[in-house]
Amino acid sequence: MRLSRRGLLGGGAAAAGAVGAYAAGRVTADEPAHASAAPATYDFRGAHQAGITTPAQDRLHFAAFDVVTDSREELVALLQAWTDAADRMTRGLPAGEIGPVEGAANLPPDDTGEAIGLAPGGLTITFGFGPSLFRDAEGRDRFGIADRMPAALEPLPHFPGDELDPARSDGDLCVQACADDPQVAVHAIRNLARLGFGTVSVRWSQLGFGRTSTTSVTQDTPRNLFGFKDGTANVKAEETTALEDHVWVGAEDDPDAAWLAGGSYLVARRIGMHIEVWDRQPLADQEAFVGRTKGTGAPLSGGEEMTEPDFEMPGSNDQPVIPVDAHVRVVHPGAHDGARMLRRGYNFVDGTNPLGGLDAGLFFVAYVRDPRTHFTPVQLAMAKSDALTEYLQVTGSALFAVPPGTASGEHVGHTLFG
Repeated sequence: MRLSRRGLLGGGAAAAGAVGAYAAGRVTADEPAHASAAPATYDFRGAHQAGITTPAQDRLHFAAFDVVTDSREELVALLQAWTDAADRMTRGLPAGEIGPVEGAANLPPDDTGEAIGLAPGGLTITFGFGPSLFRDAEGRDRFGIADRMPAALEPLPHFPGDELDPARSDGDLCVQACADDPQVAVHAIRNLARLGFGTVSVRWSQLGFGRTSTTSVTQDTPRNLFGFKDGTANVKAEETTALEDHVWVGAEDDPDAAWLAGGSYLVARRIGMHIEVWDRQPLADQEAFVGRTKGTGAPLSGGEEMTEPDFEMPGSNDQPVIPVDAHVRVVHPGAHDGARMLRRGYNFVDGTNPLGGLDAGLFFVAYVRDPRTHFTPVQLAMAKSDALTEYLQVTGSALFAVPPGTASGEHVGHTLFG
């Protein structure tokens, strides 16, 4: 008998109800669910990886790994094992076929067990490959894939103002686990790390709560730790043309990296917020720094949250009503040849810093078709002239190529490794 988390929710009627809801509400990564009828599960397999256009869940556990073997066969075997485990866990099953309590008493369980009795929680698991997987710091091609490295997968620049901690940056592989239950997300990362013992080691990880963007028109715009609505202009799952233009890598984008077609690039930035300093700023100044009202999220030029900002509207003292250094102006697609991102960031609070302030901020995650055109110019503009940067400190940074989805019988990265 295989142990299912859904089967432990109690009683046949409860189990039948859960299964019925799953059958009625099941969606793919390409079919966003309405908030009023969110499914218990999302399909792991599909044309694109889940966890990108999937309606953003409330919790995150993100981990970056270093590969500690030079064996291509061992790496591919791990990707196969990770694929099988991710497929199982996103369906509400244990990571392994035996389960956390049904195996031999003299052997370790093939699932750690902390998700016993928990619903699947809308879990999605998304995988990515870092630049160092193709060539390591010494320039070695450990796995025979250097000639297939995408041109856009160069490590991100060290932007002005960055204070990067190498222990919080980069990585050979990444795994993004999102769910509406924090323990479900942690369980996913924990079991993938367990499966990877001897092949990979955790380089760094980040817990997140309270999504800071919306990936579906059915979701309300959330707030970041500065108290402002965030991600109003985010690319949404329903914008099919925008996804093709700004998120999914095209087959023609890089002939040497055709394996990435249908995938994307994941930018991760750990952005600390100077919370205590921000909290002492007048409301009018806070709104001027952002370029939006704190209450409704409407641009300072008027209207409602979704109203397009009017950057030409005059204000006082011969200055525009939306200041020239306001965040909404600096990062607006109109200032960057129309480039947009699909953001899936989360708030974080990691205790306190040595000065007694909150170690808190935004774990920024964005999916883009090409970081050279869709992220780097925007970040450079922010570093140069965005009023918000005075209250931010980037301590971690990474870039990963996110391969396309998998069909039955395929493993993550099958298009790269064959």
